[in-house]
Amino acid sequence: MTYKANNPGLKSWVEIPQNSDFPIQNLPYGIFSTPKKSPRAGVAIGDYILDLTEIQSAQLFNELNLPDRIFDHPVLNDFMDLGKEVTVPVRERISELLQHDNQELQGNDQLKEHALIPQKDATMHLPIRVGDYTDFYSSESHATNVGTMFRDPDNALLPNWKHIPVGYHGRASSIVISGTPLHRPKGQTIAPDAKNPDFGPAKLVDFELEMAFITCGGNTLGDAIPTKEAENYIFGFTLFNDWSARDIQKWEYVPLGPFLAKNFGSSMSPWIVTMEALEPFRIPGPEQEPEVLPYLKFAGDYHFDIDLQVGIQPKDSEEKVVTNSNFKYMYWNVVQQLAHHTVNGCNINTGDVYASGTISGNDPSAYGSMLELSWKGTKPIQMPDGTERKFINDHDTVIMRGHGEKNGVRIGFGEVRTELLPTK
Repeated sequence: MTYKANNPGLKSWVEIPQNSDFPIQNLPYGIFSTPKKSPRAGVAIGDYILDLTEIQSAQLFNELNLPDRIFDHPVLNDFMDLGKEVTVPVRERISELLQHDNQELQGNDQLKEHALIPQKDATMHLPIRVGDYTDFYSSESHATNVGTMFRDPDNALLPNWKHIPVGYHGRASSIVISGTPLHRPKGQTIAPDAKNPDFGPAKLVDFELEMAFITCGGNTLGDAIPTKEAENYIFGFTLFNDWSARDIQKWEYVPLGPFLAKNFGSSMSPWIVTMEALEPFRIPGPEQEPEVLPYLKFAGDYHFDIDLQVGIQPKDSEEKVVTNSNFKYMYWNVVQQLAHHTVNGCNINTGDVYASGTISGNDPSAYGSMLELSWKGTKPIQMPDGTERKFINDHDTVIMRGHGEKNGVRIGFGEVRTELLPTK
């Protein structure tokens, strides 16, 4: 589908720095506050945030018949719940207001002063009220690497992996916004030669490079969402660091899967890039063999060419980029994930989070976790300060970035940045 707001020729009257993640073609949504403004909805444009509460109060959305003060909420859920028939025209209208030849906002100095907030002066908040959280396991390279390490190369993928988008239900309460530190978790682990486990801080804390999509609207309990309709329920995407304690997980995951190793925290970037803004970056996915069952078949392109990067910054030292990957390195796509999630009648809701699972490419430089990058600790990564990393140390900050670029337009996600603190 073609959206006017995606036109690569559009220019804004707001100054956009070179290589900004937030040109006029992006317009991602977030929740921000300032000392004088309570948490509310805004859109990123260059180094600024457009305060949508101020824009609605100035009656610049009047033709859209929006509910009163729909943006004056501390989360985006009520706005997203209006559905694509409302949210898409709102994005188009915001684009109009920010275009270089539009004077409605540009020519109103008083309104500009109240509605255009420097990002450096704002505090970002978790943009949604997360009801439920699902984590998938949809990168073939990652699943193969993990299976090779913990089983054997000939049986790296379990028999179900190419038949279903494998996933599990995670913990919604511990999803935090970028900048929120997390503590090293405690739990049971077992040494290779031990008969009984020990209890204490995890030694093998890891990042997982992921993307997550956020749903809008929902289905009735008992009804499935087919792949041909799934896109209508996907509002947008964020960067997602689904932290993992590998030594706790190895001991606990049989027979029911991740628990304490995962629920101590997941970190989300503050801006939700809409499905519509990512339209130019759709690409075909890999051929799926064996042929999937009918409910998982789809028409169209639902993989996305989004470059992803992870850096580790030790305390009082410079950052080291440890991986360069891409969202396209997925086997199962987002409409297949949502169709599978609901095929049994599971109901979804606005604000639910669905993470991709760790994204790894075939090349070691594109691996999406320290487990793979250090190959279970056997290949330490050298840091600029002379130290080395097998996994994440206390006071390391993990930084994830992502953007797509096409026709001279860069659509980015900003950063998700999290410091790992010592165990409480």
